[in-house]
Amino acid sequence: MLPLRSALAYVALLSSVLATLPGMAYLGAVAVSMAVSLGWQDMRRVPRAVFAVAVLAMAFAFGRDPGLVEGAAGNMTRLAGLILSVMLLSSVLAGSRDLQRISSSLFSGKPGTRYASLAFGTALVSVPLNFGSVAVVGSLISERIRRSGDSAATRNSTRAVLRGFGVSPIWSPLSISVALTLTLLPSLGGAQLIGLSLPFAMLVLLAGFLWREPESQLATGSADSAGAAAWLRFGGIILGICIGVFLFSHVYQLSYARSVTLSCLAAVIIGWALSLFTGNTPRPPTMANVSNELAIVGGSAFIGSVISAVVLGQVNGDMGLPGWAWPVLAALVPWSFFLAGLAGANPILTGTLIGGILGPAWPPGAVLGLGFAMVTGWGITAFGTPFAANALIMERLTGYPARDASLRWSLVLSLIALSAASAIAVGLTVWLA
Repeated sequence: MLPLRSALAYVALLSSVLATLPGMAYLGAVAVSMAVSLGWQDMRRVPRAVFAVAVLAMAFAFGRDPGLVEGAAGNMTRLAGLILSVMLLSSVLAGSRDLQRISSSLFSGKPGTRYASLAFGTALVSVPLNFGSVAVVGSLISERIRRSGDSAATRNSTRAVLRGFGVSPIWSPLSISVALTLTLLPSLGGAQLIGLSLPFAMLVLLAGFLWREPESQLATGSADSAGAAAWLRFGGIILGICIGVFLFSHVYQLSYARSVTLSCLAAVIIGWALSLFTGNTPRPPTMANVSNELAIVGGSAFIGSVISAVVLGQVNGDMGLPGWAWPVLAALVPWSFFLAGLAGANPILTGTLIGGILGPAWPPGAVLGLGFAMVTGWGITAFGTPFAANALIMERLTGYPARDASLRWSLVLSLIALSAASAIAVGLTVWLA
Protein backbone atom coordinates (compact mmCIF):
# COMPACT_ATOMS: atom_id res chain seq x y z
CA MET A 1 0.00 0.00 0.00
CA LEU A 2 2.82 2.44 0.81
CA PRO A 3 4.43 2.14 -2.67
CA LEU A 4 1.04 2.85 -4.25
CA ARG A 5 0.52 5.94 -2.09
CA SER A 6 3.99 7.17 -3.03
CA ALA A 7 3.30 6.53 -6.72
CA LEU A 8 0.04 8.48 -6.53
CA ALA A 9 1.86 11.43 -4.95
CA TYR A 10 4.36 11.41 -7.83
CA VAL A 11 1.46 11.24 -10.32
CA ALA A 12 -0.06 14.32 -8.67
CA LEU A 13 3.29 16.09 -8.90
CA LEU A 14 3.69 15.18 -12.59
CA SER A 15 0.13 16.34 -13.28
CA SER A 16 0.98 19.72 -11.75
CA VAL A 17 4.02 20.02 -14.01
CA LEU A 18 1.89 19.14 -17.08
CA ALA A 19 -1.08 21.22 -15.92
CA THR A 20 -1.51 22.96 -19.28
CA LEU A 21 -2.36 19.67 -21.02
CA PRO A 22 -6.02 18.62 -21.24
CA GLY A 23 -7.20 16.48 -18.33
CA MET A 24 -4.13 16.99 -16.15
CA ALA A 25 -6.04 19.04 -13.57
CA TYR A 26 -8.52 16.22 -13.09
CA LEU A 27 -5.78 13.57 -13.05
CA GLY A 28 -3.88 15.45 -10.36
CA ALA A 29 -7.01 15.94 -8.24
CA VAL A 30 -7.91 12.24 -8.53
CA ALA A 31 -4.35 11.19 -7.61
CA VAL A 32 -4.42 13.47 -4.55
CA SER A 33 -7.82 12.11 -3.52
CA MET A 34 -6.71 8.49 -3.88
CA ALA A 35 -3.48 9.11 -1.94
CA VAL A 36 -5.49 10.71 0.88
CA SER A 37 -8.05 7.89 0.88
CA LEU A 38 -5.38 5.19 1.08
CA GLY A 39 -3.67 6.98 3.96
CA TRP A 40 -6.89 7.77 5.83
CA GLN A 41 -6.17 5.46 8.76
CA ASP A 42 -2.82 7.13 9.43
CA MET A 43 -4.09 10.70 9.20
CA ARG A 44 -4.73 13.18 11.99
CA ARG A 45 -8.19 14.49 12.80
CA VAL A 46 -7.87 17.99 11.30
CA PRO A 47 -6.71 16.82 7.83
CA ARG A 48 -9.55 14.30 7.80
CA ALA A 49 -12.08 17.02 8.60
CA VAL A 50 -10.68 19.34 5.92
CA PHE A 51 -10.85 16.66 3.25
CA ALA A 52 -14.33 15.57 4.31
CA VAL A 53 -15.54 19.16 3.85
CA ALA A 54 -13.82 19.21 0.43
CA VAL A 55 -15.85 16.15 -0.60
CA LEU A 56 -19.03 17.96 0.47
CA ALA A 57 -17.88 21.03 -1.50
CA MET A 58 -17.43 18.85 -4.58
CA ALA A 59 -20.95 17.45 -4.22
CA PHE A 60 -22.29 20.98 -3.83
CA ALA A 61 -20.35 22.17 -6.89
CA PHE A 62 -21.69 19.33 -9.05
CA GLY A 63 -25.23 20.22 -8.00
CA ARG A 64 -24.88 23.96 -8.48
CA ASP A 65 -22.56 24.29 -11.47
CA PRO A 66 -20.25 21.48 -12.69
CA GLY A 67 -17.97 24.13 -14.15
CA LEU A 68 -16.91 24.99 -10.60
CA VAL A 69 -15.31 21.56 -10.25
CA GLU A 70 -12.83 22.12 -13.08
CA GLY A 71 -11.50 25.35 -11.57
CA ALA A 72 -11.33 23.85 -8.09
CA ALA A 73 -9.57 20.71 -9.38
CA GLY A 74 -7.01 22.86 -11.18
CA ASN A 75 -6.38 24.88 -8.02
CA MET A 76 -6.06 21.67 -6.02
CA THR A 77 -3.54 20.17 -8.47
CA ARG A 78 -1.41 23.33 -8.67
CA LEU A 79 -1.05 23.75 -4.91
CA ALA A 80 -0.60 20.03 -4.29
CA GLY A 81 2.21 20.04 -6.84
CA LEU A 82 3.77 23.04 -5.14
CA ILE A 83 3.83 21.45 -1.69
CA LEU A 84 4.98 18.08 -3.09
CA SER A 85 7.89 19.64 -4.98
CA VAL A 86 9.02 21.53 -1.88
CA MET A 87 8.72 18.37 0.24
CA LEU A 88 10.69 16.40 -2.36
CA LEU A 89 13.42 19.05 -2.30
CA SER A 90 13.35 18.95 1.51
CA SER A 91 13.78 15.16 1.52
CA VAL A 92 16.74 15.37 -0.84
CA LEU A 93 18.49 18.15 1.10
CA ALA A 94 17.71 16.92 4.62
CA GLY A 95 20.45 14.29 4.61
CA SER A 96 23.23 16.56 3.37
CA ARG A 97 26.26 17.07 5.59
CA ASP A 98 26.17 20.81 4.91
CA LEU A 99 22.69 21.09 6.40
CA GLN A 100 23.61 19.03 9.45
CA ARG A 101 26.66 21.22 10.10
CA ILE A 102 24.67 24.42 9.59
CA SER A 103 21.90 23.25 11.94
CA SER A 104 24.38 22.20 14.63
CA SER A 105 26.35 25.43 14.39
CA LEU A 106 23.22 27.48 15.09
CA PHE A 107 23.44 26.40 18.76
CA SER A 108 26.82 28.00 19.42
CA GLY A 109 27.48 31.22 21.30
CA LYS A 110 25.94 33.12 24.22
CA PRO A 111 22.15 33.20 24.72
CA GLY A 112 21.52 36.27 22.57
CA THR A 113 23.76 35.02 19.78
CA ARG A 114 22.23 31.57 19.95
CA TYR A 115 18.68 32.95 19.75
CA ALA A 116 19.58 35.13 16.75
CA SER A 117 21.33 32.24 15.00
CA LEU A 118 18.39 29.90 15.50
CA ALA A 119 15.74 32.45 14.55
CA PHE A 120 17.41 33.90 11.46
CA GLY A 121 19.06 30.59 10.53
CA THR A 122 15.75 28.70 10.65
CA ALA A 123 14.14 31.45 8.55
CA LEU A 124 16.82 30.97 5.89
CA VAL A 125 16.81 27.17 6.03
CA SER A 126 13.01 27.25 5.70
CA VAL A 127 13.25 28.68 2.18
CA PRO A 128 14.05 25.36 0.48
CA LEU A 129 13.11 22.98 3.31
CA ASN A 130 9.71 24.32 4.42
CA PHE A 131 8.56 22.13 7.38
CA GLY A 132 11.75 20.12 7.03
CA SER A 133 13.63 22.95 8.70
CA VAL A 134 11.53 22.55 11.86
CA ALA A 135 12.17 18.82 11.92
CA VAL A 136 15.92 19.17 11.38
CA VAL A 137 16.60 21.96 13.89
CA GLY A 138 13.90 20.80 16.30
CA SER A 139 15.46 17.35 16.52
CA LEU A 140 18.66 18.97 17.81
CA ILE A 141 16.68 20.73 20.55
CA SER A 142 15.03 17.41 21.36
CA GLU A 143 18.42 15.79 21.76
CA ARG A 144 19.55 18.52 24.16
CA ILE A 145 16.38 18.07 26.23
CA ARG A 146 17.00 14.32 26.34
CA ARG A 147 20.59 14.80 27.52
CA SER A 148 20.24 17.77 29.88
CA GLY A 149 16.51 18.15 30.57
CA ASP A 150 14.17 21.11 30.27
CA SER A 151 15.81 24.53 30.66
CA ALA A 152 15.41 28.19 29.76
CA ALA A 153 17.92 27.60 26.95
CA THR A 154 15.82 24.86 25.32
CA ARG A 155 12.62 26.86 25.74
CA ASN A 156 14.23 29.92 24.15
CA SER A 157 15.57 27.73 21.35
CA THR A 158 12.06 26.45 20.73
CA ARG A 159 10.76 30.02 20.58
CA ALA A 160 13.47 30.92 18.07
CA VAL A 161 12.74 27.96 15.76
CA LEU A 162 8.98 28.54 15.78
CA ARG A 163 9.37 32.25 15.08
CA GLY A 164 12.09 31.71 12.49
CA PHE A 165 9.96 29.28 10.55
CA GLY A 166 6.82 31.32 11.21
CA VAL A 167 8.08 34.41 9.41
CA SER A 168 9.04 32.43 6.29
CA PRO A 169 5.47 32.67 4.88
CA ILE A 170 5.82 36.45 5.11
CA TRP A 171 8.79 36.73 2.78
CA SER A 172 10.04 33.41 1.37
CA PRO A 173 9.73 33.38 -2.44
CA LEU A 174 9.20 29.59 -2.32
CA SER A 175 6.47 29.59 0.36
CA ILE A 176 2.94 28.54 -0.48
CA SER A 177 1.69 31.80 1.09
CA VAL A 178 3.57 34.02 -1.37
CA ALA A 179 2.75 31.69 -4.27
CA LEU A 180 -0.96 31.65 -3.44
CA THR A 181 -1.10 35.41 -2.85
CA LEU A 182 0.58 36.19 -6.17
CA THR A 183 -1.66 33.66 -7.94
CA LEU A 184 -4.85 35.21 -6.55
CA LEU A 185 -3.58 38.77 -7.07
CA PRO A 186 -2.04 38.55 -10.56
CA SER A 187 -1.45 42.31 -10.84
CA LEU A 188 0.87 42.24 -7.81
CA GLY A 189 4.56 41.77 -8.52
CA GLY A 190 6.62 39.31 -6.48
CA ALA A 191 9.55 41.69 -6.05
CA GLN A 192 7.16 44.42 -4.93
CA LEU A 193 5.57 42.19 -2.30
CA ILE A 194 8.78 40.61 -0.96
CA GLY A 195 10.59 43.95 -0.96
CA LEU A 196 8.08 45.19 1.59
CA SER A 197 7.39 41.99 3.54
CA LEU A 198 11.05 40.97 4.06
CA PRO A 199 11.96 43.98 6.27
CA PHE A 200 8.76 43.42 8.26
CA ALA A 201 9.66 39.77 8.84
CA MET A 202 13.15 40.70 10.04
CA LEU A 203 11.71 43.29 12.43
CA VAL A 204 9.38 40.65 13.89
CA LEU A 205 12.35 38.35 14.51
CA LEU A 206 14.31 41.17 16.14
CA ALA A 207 11.32 42.06 18.33
CA GLY A 208 11.31 38.45 19.51
CA PHE A 209 14.45 39.21 21.54
CA LEU A 210 12.18 41.02 24.02
CA TRP A 211 10.08 37.92 24.67
CA ARG A 212 12.64 35.39 25.90
CA GLU A 213 13.41 33.89 29.27
CA PRO A 214 16.55 35.02 31.10
CA GLU A 215 19.30 32.42 31.08
CA SER A 216 22.96 32.12 31.90
CA GLN A 217 25.29 34.28 29.85
CA LEU A 218 27.84 31.50 29.56
CA ALA A 219 28.67 30.53 26.00
CA THR A 220 27.80 27.07 24.82
CA GLY A 221 29.96 25.15 22.42
CA SER A 222 28.92 23.70 19.11
CA ALA A 223 29.40 20.09 18.19
CA ASP A 224 30.21 21.06 14.63
CA SER A 225 31.17 24.27 12.91
CA ALA A 226 29.51 24.82 9.57
CA GLY A 227 32.17 27.04 8.02
CA ALA A 228 31.74 29.52 5.20
CA ALA A 229 31.83 26.87 2.47
CA ALA A 230 28.74 25.06 3.80
CA TRP A 231 26.79 28.30 4.03
CA LEU A 232 27.89 29.34 0.54
CA ARG A 233 26.83 26.02 -0.97
CA PHE A 234 23.49 26.12 0.80
CA GLY A 235 22.96 29.77 -0.11
CA GLY A 236 23.84 28.97 -3.71
CA ILE A 237 21.03 26.39 -3.83
CA ILE A 238 18.53 28.93 -2.54
CA LEU A 239 19.76 31.59 -4.96
CA GLY A 240 19.60 29.17 -7.90
CA ILE A 241 16.02 28.19 -7.09
CA CYS A 242 14.97 31.83 -6.76
CA ILE A 243 16.57 32.67 -10.10
CA GLY A 244 14.67 29.75 -11.63
CA VAL A 245 11.40 31.06 -10.19
CA PHE A 246 12.12 34.49 -11.68
CA LEU A 247 12.91 33.05 -15.11
CA PHE A 248 9.87 30.78 -15.24
CA SER A 249 7.46 33.46 -14.03
CA HIS A 250 8.81 36.51 -15.87
CA VAL A 251 10.53 35.17 -18.98
CA TYR A 252 8.22 32.23 -19.71
CA GLN A 253 5.12 33.85 -18.13
CA LEU A 254 4.18 30.81 -16.04
CA SER A 255 2.07 31.11 -12.89
CA TYR A 256 4.06 31.72 -9.73
CA ALA A 257 2.98 28.43 -8.13
CA ARG A 258 4.02 26.45 -11.21
CA SER A 259 7.31 28.37 -11.40
CA VAL A 260 8.17 27.36 -7.84
CA THR A 261 7.24 23.75 -8.58
CA LEU A 262 9.46 23.60 -11.67
CA SER A 263 12.38 25.36 -9.97
CA CYS A 264 12.35 22.98 -7.01
CA LEU A 265 12.17 19.98 -9.33
CA ALA A 266 15.04 21.35 -11.41
CA ALA A 267 17.17 21.64 -8.26
CA VAL A 268 16.34 18.04 -7.34
CA ILE A 269 17.17 16.73 -10.82
CA ILE A 270 20.47 18.66 -10.92
CA GLY A 271 21.34 17.23 -7.50
CA TRP A 272 20.62 13.70 -8.68
CA ALA A 273 22.69 14.27 -11.82
CA LEU A 274 25.64 15.44 -9.73
CA SER A 275 25.28 12.34 -7.54
CA LEU A 276 25.43 10.12 -10.62
CA PHE A 277 28.49 12.01 -11.81
CA THR A 278 30.26 11.29 -8.51
CA GLY A 279 29.42 7.60 -8.69
CA ASN A 280 26.40 7.52 -6.37
CA THR A 281 23.04 6.23 -7.53
CA PRO A 282 20.27 8.44 -6.08
CA ARG A 283 16.93 6.93 -5.17
CA PRO A 284 13.76 9.02 -5.30
CA PRO A 285 12.51 9.34 -1.71
CA THR A 286 9.19 7.78 -0.80
CA MET A 287 6.22 10.13 -0.76
CA ALA A 288 3.92 7.66 1.00
CA ASN A 289 3.62 9.68 4.21
CA VAL A 290 2.25 12.92 2.76
CA SER A 291 -1.47 12.19 3.18
CA ASN A 292 -1.90 14.79 5.95
CA GLU A 293 -0.27 17.52 3.89
CA LEU A 294 -2.16 16.59 0.72
CA ALA A 295 -5.47 16.54 2.61
CA ILE A 296 -4.89 19.98 4.12
CA VAL A 297 -3.39 21.66 1.05
CA GLY A 298 -5.55 19.97 -1.58
CA GLY A 299 -8.75 20.05 0.47
CA SER A 300 -8.33 23.70 1.48
CA ALA A 301 -7.54 24.72 -2.10
CA PHE A 302 -10.66 22.94 -3.40
CA ILE A 303 -12.96 24.36 -0.71
CA GLY A 304 -11.64 27.88 -1.08
CA SER A 305 -11.94 27.80 -4.87
CA VAL A 306 -15.58 26.66 -4.77
CA ILE A 307 -16.64 29.14 -2.08
CA SER A 308 -14.86 32.12 -3.64
CA ALA A 309 -16.31 31.31 -7.09
CA VAL A 310 -19.84 31.09 -5.65
CA VAL A 311 -19.46 34.37 -3.73
CA LEU A 312 -18.01 36.15 -6.77
CA GLY A 313 -20.91 34.86 -8.84
CA GLN A 314 -23.31 36.44 -6.36
CA VAL A 315 -21.61 39.84 -6.31
CA ASN A 316 -20.61 39.78 -10.01
CA GLY A 317 -17.13 41.05 -9.17
CA ASP A 318 -18.48 44.35 -7.80
CA MET A 319 -19.12 44.59 -4.09
CA GLY A 320 -20.30 48.17 -4.30
CA LEU A 321 -18.40 49.17 -1.14
CA PRO A 322 -17.64 52.80 -0.26
CA GLY A 323 -14.03 53.97 -0.43
CA TRP A 324 -13.53 53.93 3.35
CA ALA A 325 -14.40 50.21 3.51
CA TRP A 326 -11.21 49.03 1.78
CA PRO A 327 -8.80 50.29 4.48
CA VAL A 328 -11.07 48.72 7.11
CA LEU A 329 -10.96 45.39 5.28
CA ALA A 330 -7.18 45.68 4.93
CA ALA A 331 -6.92 46.14 8.71
CA LEU A 332 -9.07 43.07 9.35
CA VAL A 333 -7.24 40.66 7.01
CA PRO A 334 -4.23 39.82 9.29
CA TRP A 335 -6.55 39.38 12.29
CA SER A 336 -8.84 37.14 10.23
CA PHE A 337 -5.93 34.79 9.51
CA PHE A 338 -4.97 34.70 13.19
CA LEU A 339 -8.48 34.17 14.56
CA ALA A 340 -9.20 31.50 11.95
CA GLY A 341 -5.91 29.81 12.92
CA LEU A 342 -6.93 29.83 16.58
CA ALA A 343 -10.11 28.03 15.50
CA GLY A 344 -8.05 25.40 13.68
CA ALA A 345 -8.57 26.66 10.11
CA ASN A 346 -5.59 26.21 7.80
CA PRO A 347 -4.20 29.49 6.36
CA ILE A 348 -4.48 28.02 2.84
CA LEU A 349 -8.26 28.00 3.20
CA THR A 350 -8.32 31.46 4.77
CA GLY A 351 -6.00 32.85 2.11
CA THR A 352 -7.94 31.30 -0.76
CA LEU A 353 -11.18 32.76 0.52
CA ILE A 354 -9.79 36.23 1.22
CA GLY A 355 -7.77 36.50 -1.97
CA GLY A 356 -10.41 34.82 -4.14
CA ILE A 357 -13.23 37.07 -2.90
CA LEU A 358 -11.50 40.39 -2.25
CA GLY A 359 -8.81 40.20 -4.95
CA PRO A 360 -10.99 40.80 -8.03
CA ALA A 361 -12.86 43.68 -6.37
CA TRP A 362 -9.90 45.36 -4.63
CA PRO A 363 -8.84 48.80 -5.94
CA PRO A 364 -6.22 47.85 -8.59
CA GLY A 365 -3.62 50.38 -7.55
CA ALA A 366 -3.79 49.36 -3.89
CA VAL A 367 -3.45 45.59 -4.31
CA LEU A 368 -0.10 45.71 -2.47
CA GLY A 369 -2.02 46.55 0.72
CA LEU A 370 -4.11 43.38 0.42
CA GLY A 371 -1.11 41.20 -0.52
CA PHE A 372 0.94 42.50 2.40
CA ALA A 373 -1.95 41.92 4.81
CA MET A 374 -2.34 38.34 3.56
CA VAL A 375 1.28 37.20 3.86
CA THR A 376 1.87 38.92 7.21
CA GLY A 377 -1.35 37.49 8.67
CA TRP A 378 -0.33 34.06 7.38
CA GLY A 379 3.14 34.25 8.94
CA ILE A 380 2.00 35.53 12.33
CA THR A 381 -0.57 32.74 12.40
CA ALA A 382 2.18 30.23 11.64
CA PHE A 383 4.21 31.02 14.78
CA GLY A 384 1.45 32.29 17.07
CA THR A 385 -1.32 29.67 16.92
CA PRO A 386 -1.21 26.17 18.44
CA PHE A 387 -2.78 24.33 15.49
CA ALA A 388 -0.07 25.33 13.00
CA ALA A 389 1.85 22.35 11.62
CA ASN A 390 5.22 23.65 12.83
CA ALA A 391 3.90 24.01 16.41
CA LEU A 392 2.61 20.43 16.34
CA ILE A 393 5.94 19.17 14.99
CA MET A 394 7.85 20.95 17.77
CA GLU A 395 5.43 19.57 20.36
CA ARG A 396 6.17 16.06 19.16
CA LEU A 397 9.93 16.65 19.17
CA THR A 398 10.38 18.64 22.39
CA GLY A 399 7.36 17.75 24.48
CA TYR A 400 6.45 21.44 24.96
CA PRO A 401 2.65 21.81 24.49
CA ALA A 402 1.83 23.72 21.31
CA ARG A 403 -0.50 26.01 23.27
CA ASP A 404 2.46 27.10 25.40
CA ALA A 405 5.23 27.19 22.79
CA SER A 406 3.28 29.11 20.16
CA LEU A 407 0.33 30.87 21.78
CA ARG A 408 1.31 31.62 25.39
CA TRP A 409 5.02 32.28 24.84
CA SER A 410 4.47 34.55 21.82
CA LEU A 411 1.01 36.05 22.36
CA VAL A 412 2.17 39.60 23.08
CA LEU A 413 4.59 39.48 20.12
CA SER A 414 1.78 38.19 17.89
CA LEU A 415 -0.64 40.94 18.96
CA ILE A 416 1.95 43.67 18.38
CA ALA A 417 2.91 42.20 14.99
CA LEU A 418 -0.76 41.93 13.96
CA SER A 419 -1.37 45.54 14.95
CA ALA A 420 1.66 46.71 12.99
CA ALA A 421 0.70 44.64 9.93
CA SER A 422 -2.83 46.05 10.00
CA ALA A 423 -1.55 49.62 10.28
CA ILE A 424 0.85 49.19 7.36
CA ALA A 425 -1.84 47.50 5.23
CA VAL A 426 -4.23 50.38 5.95
CA GLY A 427 -1.58 52.95 5.10
CA LEU A 428 -0.73 51.23 1.80
CA THR A 429 -4.40 50.94 0.84
CA VAL A 430 -5.15 54.61 1.59
CA TRP A 431 -1.96 55.82 -0.09
CA LEU A 432 -2.19 53.71 -3.26
CA ALA A 433 -5.97 53.62 -3.83
